[in-house]
Parts: sequence; structure tokens; C-alpha cells
Amino acid sequence: MTLHVDVDRASNSPAPEASSIRRWIETAWKAADMLIHPDVRRIEVSVRIVDENEMHLLNRTWRGQDKSTNVLSFPSDNPPAGKLCHLGDIVACGPVIIREADEQDKTLEAHWAHMCVHGTLHLLGHDHINAEDATVMEDLETHILASLNFPNPYSGKLAREDFNTA
Repeated sequence: MTLHVDVDRASNSPAPEASSIRRWIETAWKAADMLIHPDVRRIEVSVRIVDENEMHLLNRTWRGQDKSTNVLSFPSDNPPAGKLCHLGDIVACGPVIIREADEQDKTLEAHWAHMCVHGTLHLLGHDHINAEDATVMEDLETHILASLNFPNPYSGKLAREDFNTA
């Protein structure tokens, strides 16, 4: 089974190379150990890197939140089509991720990796709506990021209420 990640850059803000984004998403997908139909041979994920105006509009439209955010995930409602499965779309806001990395004293690469892992886990059905689910998701994120040699994203100043993705 192969994973294809399509990265669309709609922002001029600095962002990781597509190869890094793909590696982070693939690591999350493999670690999450989600069952995919056995006939599926190719899994696709789309990533769009946007500016704050586009993210604000998406967040207001889809989540009713009148502000920008760091990452949104849109899982596909379509069942696998033969040998192809489109897991969904991840939208990441470069300027917000850059600002948060600075505010949270994280490296930019570590925060981008976290957002890609976090968005992928949402595509795979994980969420953090209640405390129990949040603990499961955060533990999985921490494990995945450690396997990529990144520190625990939840240590230090980052509090659960500060993490407002969907």
C-alpha cells in the first residue's frame, strides 16, 4: 500500500518541504494502525498551506469559530473507490503555526510536524472533544513525534485549551 500526499501552497509564509510533510503524515498513518479496506493499494491525503484570511474563512464556515487557527482536517466521506482511498484534506495556516512555535518556544520544524501528525490523526477518526479521547490522541501524537525525534508537544506552556484544531 502506498501513500500519496499532495501539497498545495497558497501562502507565501515559510513552510516545510513536501517530502517532510509526507514523512510526518506517513509516520502518523502507520502508527495509528487504522484498518483500511484490504483492496486499497493507494491512500491519498491533500495538504493545503494557507494564509490567515483563508483559514479564518474556513474556520468560521466549518466550525463557527470567527478566528484563524493552526490546522483543520476534513476527513473524506467517500468510501474507498477500488484500489484508491482518499483519507481527506488537511489545511495548515503557515502564519499561525509560525507564531505559535515562537510563543510556545518550539522549533518551527517540530511544530509543523505536530500539526501534520495532529491533522492526520483527525483524518483517521481521532479527536480531542472529551478528556478521555484527548488523552488517547495526545499520547499517540507524543509517541509518533518521539519516533520522529521531536519532543513532547504538550510539555511546557502548551495547555489543552490552547490547542483549538478540528
